[in-house]
Amino acid sequence: MIYLKRISNKAFLSIFLLLVSHQLLGQSNFSTKTGKISFFSSTPLEDIRAVSERTQAVFVSHNGNLAFQVPIRSFSFAKGLMQEHFNENYMESDKYPYAKFRGNIQQKIDYTKDGEYAVTANGVLNVHGVDQQRAIPGKLIVKDGKIRMVSSFDVACVDHKIKIPTLVITKVAEVIKVSIDATLSPLN
Repeated sequence: MIYLKRISNKAFLSIFLLLVSHQLLGQSNFSTKTGKISFFSSTPLEDIRAVSERTQAVFVSHNGNLAFQVPIRSFSFAKGLMQEHFNENYMESDKYPYAKFRGNIQQKIDYTKDGEYAVTANGVLNVHGVDQQRAIPGKLIVKDGKIRMVSSFDVACVDHKIKIPTLVITKVAEVIKVSIDATLSPLN
């Protein structure tokens, strides 16, 4: 697989579609540039929340392939200092500018029919430059020709070599709750 350190939005979509689909004509492909990813860290001393609404996602319905990408610097926090520490000390956003997931929806679904479906996406989650094989549970809601993908899962900092200084270990959770909510529209 080609590893690109920095990739433009348009290039991300183009490369993904070329890699995962040999027959795009007549197939239903979906995308968004405004998916929402949030995370929550809770400790007895402090709760930390952040959200990004700049998540890109592409989905090829005929084979279940999907990819998500979020710019790390797009996460916003209630406190500016938290955001600064997040980008500089923990996530090293200049060195690792994106979090990504590439995978495949395992269940066979008729995407032409409205409905709600429990699914699992098997694939690779890349955070802080570290790949982890994951099976991520979620829900697909098909309605009016669009697909809404919703999921909530845990990410352990240690799994992605994210170091939490001992000085703040009581303020930052070792396991972070990540939530995704993205509505994908058909590509024209």
